Amino acid sequence: MSTTRVLTGITTTGTPHLGNYVGAIRPAIAASRRDGVESFFFLADYHALIKCDDPARIERSRMELAATWLAAGLDPERVTFYRQSDIPEIPELTWLLTCVTAKGQMNRAHAYKAAADANMAAGEDTDAGVTMGLYCYPILMAADILMFNAHQVPVGRDQIQHIEMARDVAQRFNHLFGAASGREFFVLPEAVIEEQVAVLPGLDGRKMSKSYDNTVPLFAGGPKALKEAIARIVTDSKLPGEPKDPDSSALVTLFEAFATPEQATAFRAELVAGLGWGEAKQRLFELIDAEIAPMRARYEALIAQPAELEALLMAGAAKARATAAPLLAALRDAVGLRRMVAAPVAAAPKAKAEKAALPVFKQYREADGRFYFKLAAADGRVLLQSSAFAGGREAGEWVKRLKTEGSAALAGAPVVPGEGVGADEIAQALDALVAAAAE
Repeated sequence: MSTTRVLTGITTTGTPHLGNYVGAIRPAIAASRRDGVESFFFLADYHALIKCDDPARIERSRMELAATWLAAGLDPERVTFYRQSDIPEIPELTWLLTCVTAKGQMNRAHAYKAAADANMAAGEDTDAGVTMGLYCYPILMAADILMFNAHQVPVGRDQIQHIEMARDVAQRFNHLFGAASGREFFVLPEAVIEEQVAVLPGLDGRKMSKSYDNTVPLFAGGPKALKEAIARIVTDSKLPGEPKDPDSSALVTLFEAFATPEQATAFRAELVAGLGWGEAKQRLFELIDAEIAPMRARYEALIAQPAELEALLMAGAAKARATAAPLLAALRDAVGLRRMVAAPVAAAPKAKAEKAALPVFKQYREADGRFYFKLAAADGRVLLQSSAFAGGREAGEWVKRLKTEGSAALAGAPVVPGEGVGADEIAQALDALVAAAAE
């Protein structure tokens, strides 16, 4: 049976709540137990530095998140569980990838564009408050994924672009440095969209979120805090004995996230029959506490013994580095960062006539008055054909982008492949132009 590698990162900037547990933690741990799956879970503490400059908060969050995942059933013997900052190969790979990533591609990253657009709307400098951490965030994320050649990365829709960027960077590196050895260093990862992830309502009925201050604590504060939070769930004013509408209450949604189908059906029927909200909240507390109380005991034990947490994470780091170190050694060799040995004899320079002819862009104007361009191979075949442009300048700008950014600029480009030309041949032609310009 083939093995699928799945990688999940957890940013260390907060304390998990009930919504995190139902929407992310519980399903991810269940998925890690499937046959044929090799799971990598990491605390994304380098990513946390982009958002947070409070060292105490980062330190506390790393401990709480590690304890939460382990208490919830993550098995460090079955999965690889580590802190991002314990893997020195990751920042080194980030730099190797940075050196083959087009700046234009980073300019189009959603997080940077959102910050730049907000600055422009406020009349400020485009890059006001933008750090290089925010700007280069997608490259660090690509290194996280490619370091372990993950096949699948579960993400929300807002993260799809980052997976696409990781694929582009991996493909470019493979093309530039893998050709000589006939090796593709990186697997092209796929985004797994979590369409079925449960989104729990908070105390006020909106999505449970720290930004709304409407969360139900998972472990923090113990059963007392859990019970008090449940007591604050907003309900209507109907009295005991009056029928309630189960579909209009956040309390029912929370109940169903922990109940069996039979329990959920019975609970709904009792509400329609007049079950009071106070009793309903008590039942919700008992249901949730029955599931998380054993986990809470484990969580509190881990928090009280940080040395045990540290040992588990360091063991996970050693396990992760056993995979990362050999790959990075091969990457260093591929780019020329090799041990000093007997200097290789320089090959005689090839005559210019022996160099492989590069593809060329041709711009032209048709009888209809519109402007076009095409990319032609050395043998005259048309590799790419553009759509029509009203002006030559716009056509020229696209040619410039394709020459400087290579295959990364294809997404959204107004072009179609030539007849019988595959995507790989087009990408190789464009990247060859980029490489030739860099010589």
